[in-house]
Amino acid sequence: MRIYTRSGDKGETSLIYGQRVPKNDIRVEAYGTCDEANSTIGLALSHLRKEEWTDKEAFMETMQKIQTILFHVGAELATPQGKEVHWKLKKEHVEELERQIDVWDKELDPLKNFILPSGHQASATFHLSRTVVRRAERVAVTLESELDNQLVVSYLNRLSDFLFVAARYINKKLGGTETPLNPDV
Repeated sequence: MRIYTRSGDKGETSLIYGQRVPKNDIRVEAYGTCDEANSTIGLALSHLRKEEWTDKEAFMETMQKIQTILFHVGAELATPQGKEVHWKLKKEHVEELERQIDVWDKELDPLKNFILPSGHQASATFHLSRTVVRRAERVAVTLESELDNQLVVSYLNRLSDFLFVAARYINKKLGGTETPLNPDV
């Protein structure tokens, strides 16, 4: 597989099935934002490589699965309306996020107020990932009427919640500090 093809040198790219669109097409923005979110998750994971805690392996496997499913989301967004999606997002993907949120949330102190994105480097980076996923969700909502699979928006919505809880979970496991919002500043 060649890295460069020169086919995009005039500001166009191909969707799945070869349809050419401008690089500023809303579909390209949507799947590109998912790619950006995936990269920020990878950055967060890079901050955890040398850390140790009891369920690190399971956590890392879960996150790598999330990264893979984000490619499924990208495939949904890059497939023109009415065409078959090869990596279809399923209801089980949303439900898996919910189950994991519930598992991690049981270990966390209840929130009494908003918190600032902070703490351990990985935690702060998961907060960044959460905000990129929220942007991907907003772009996907713009495309919603053209999406054959409405689970895309649900998945992105749930994924941002998942990443929020993951950020809190990492802070708890690795001694990061959660900074409460001070509304009087």
